Amino acid sequence: MAKRTANGVELEVEERGSHEAPALLLLRGLGTQLVQWPEVLLETLAAAGLRVIVFDNRDDGLSEKMAAPYRLEDMADDTLGLLDGLGIPFAHLAGISMGGMIVQLAAARAPKRVASLASIMSSSGAPGLPPPTKAALDALLSRPQDPTDRECVIRHAMHTQRVFQSPAYPMRDDELRRYVERAYDRCHCPEGVARQLAAIQASGSRAELLATLRIPTLVIHGADDPLVPVAAGQDTARRIPSAHLEVIPGMGHDVTEANAPLLARLLIAHIRAAGDDGQAAQGKGPLKSGGP
Repeated sequence: MAKRTANGVELEVEERGSHEAPALLLLRGLGTQLVQWPEVLLETLAAAGLRVIVFDNRDDGLSEKMAAPYRLEDMADDTLGLLDGLGIPFAHLAGISMGGMIVQLAAARAPKRVASLASIMSSSGAPGLPPPTKAALDALLSRPQDPTDRECVIRHAMHTQRVFQSPAYPMRDDELRRYVERAYDRCHCPEGVARQLAAIQASGSRAELLATLRIPTLVIHGADDPLVPVAAGQDTARRIPSAHLEVIPGMGHDVTEANAPLLARLLIAHIRAAGDDGQAAQGKGPLKSGGP
């Protein structure tokens, strides 16, 4: 891992794959860290011939914690600034949940730097979209009974994640505890999560911006997502010209060891289909033809 300064913010970054390969930047969602990507996802993408870059968003993990409010637009500028810092002129962008919102904005702000876009379990933020289920909203807004006790916080986070989980791709109990414990022990910063949530609320709708995109776009959404209902993914795909929508039965609002291979296959196929122009712009070779 290494620190990079992007848009004036210090970000913790990790990479897989060759620096000569086409770059794929993966963005996580609200309050989650780069170590929470399933290893099988990162390994599969790198094995397909991609330079896979993951990082902690501002206010998460080992990245810089902020002293003042900000908007998702600032986080999109972090993303583009990270590409600058890594010397990457052109990349594929994919984000889950809040990360999907950020990559939508990054693509709209700098379309010539985006080879392809993948918005996963995310939303356009357009008014009138269905809200989370009551159980999901209650879980999102709930707090641990004793926020100073490690085990209490971990059990609360495990319960919350179970509410959001994919019914057909659930985390095993040991996987879920490892997912939560690793993040807690690396950096527990509920104040940062609150600032990220405020950034989402302050940034509003991206509906008009999405209509301006002319970038190969894949929208992936779980049919059983309780936090960001599937109607949000359908709306996102409808607003982006020529976007391709993949609705996954039995998937909720998570990326697990069980559903990661499916997500990797969809992303690899999408990047391969988009690839030639992006590879030419970077002066890179094609993705490997074998693999998933």
